[in-house]
Amino acid sequence: MNVGDVVEAFEAVDQHGATVTLEQLLATGPVVLYFYPKAMTPG
Repeated sequence: MNVGDVVEAFEAVDQHGATVTLEQLLATGPVVLYFYPKAMTPG
């Protein structure tokens, strides 16, 4: 992905266990997607 790319609509689970949609997140402002390797693994 590059800055400014358009992504398809998606659902995700937030830190509280609630399901949120991209549309809900965009209603309150810009959204930054951050991915990192080995999530939830030691090291």
